[in-house]
Amino acid sequence: MKHQIDPKIDCVFKALLGAENNRNLLVHFLNAIIGSDLSASIDSVEIINPYNEKEFLEDKLSIVDVKAKDTSGAIYQIEIQLVSYANLPERILYNWADIYSQQLQSGDHFHVLRPTYSIWLLADNLLENDTDYIHTYKIKDDKGRTLNNHCGIWLLELEKFNAQQIETEQQRWLRFFKEGDSLNDEAGLPDWMTTEEMRQAMNTLRQFSEKERDYHAYQARQNFLREQLTIQYELDQVHKAKLEAEKREQAALDLAKQKDLEIERLKALLAKNNLN
Repeated sequence: MKHQIDPKIDCVFKALLGAENNRNLLVHFLNAIIGSDLSASIDSVEIINPYNEKEFLEDKLSIVDVKAKDTSGAIYQIEIQLVSYANLPERILYNWADIYSQQLQSGDHFHVLRPTYSIWLLADNLLENDTDYIHTYKIKDDKGRTLNNHCGIWLLELEKFNAQQIETEQQRWLRFFKEGDSLNDEAGLPDWMTTEEMRQAMNTLRQFSEKERDYHAYQARQNFLREQLTIQYELDQVHKAKLEAEKREQAALDLAKQKDLEIERLKALLAKNNLN
C-alpha cells in the first residue's frame, strides 16, 4: 500500500460497511457485534443510504453513518465518532429516536414499527469511570424486564479495547478499527487479519491508498475532521475555563459570606459584652 489508511475516517468507514459491494461485510459486522443479543442471526440486509464516493468529493457535510434494514424490517444504524463531548449521549439517544419514529407515515398504526438498533464506534472514551469497552442499552424496568425488543443501543469504546488474543469476530472487528491505520498488507498482515472478511476490508483500505482520486477524498475528509476536532477541543477548553472561573467566583462568594457571618458573630459577641 502506498499510504496507510485509517478505517475510522468516515468516508473509509462508510465504504467499508455501506458500499453495495461490501454488503457481506456489513452482515458479518452486525452479527459479530450484536448477533448474541438478537433472536436470530442476520442473513442479508438492504443498505438504505449506500456509499457514493462522489458525495465525499463534493460535499464535506455528507451523511456518513450507515443505515440498513434486514428481511424482517429491523433497522440498523452504525456510526463512527472520533471525539466525545458532554452532550454526545443525548445525540445518540435522539438519533435512535429519530430513526425509530421515521418509520411511521401519516395514517400508519404503531404495529408497523420494527426494532431499531444503533451501534456507535467511539474512538474517544465516553464513560471515563467504566473500564468495560462495550455497553448495551435497552428499555427495561427496575427488575430488568424489557418493555419490548424494539430498542438497542451499543457503544463500543475503541480506546479501552486492548485484547491481544483475538477469540471472537467481535474482537477482530474492534481491533481492525482500532489498529487499521497501522496495517500494511505489503509488509505482511498479522494472523488475526487473515480471515476472508479482513482481507476484503483491507482491499477497501487499499483502494483509498492506491487510487489517487480516492486518496485525495480521504485526505480531504481527514483534514476536515482534524479541523472539526480542533474546534471541538477549543470549545471544550473554553467551557472548562468558564467552569473553573465560575467555581473560583463561587468560592470567593462563599468565603465572603463566611466572613460576613463571622463579622456578625463578633459584633453580636461585642454587643453582649458591652451590655454586661
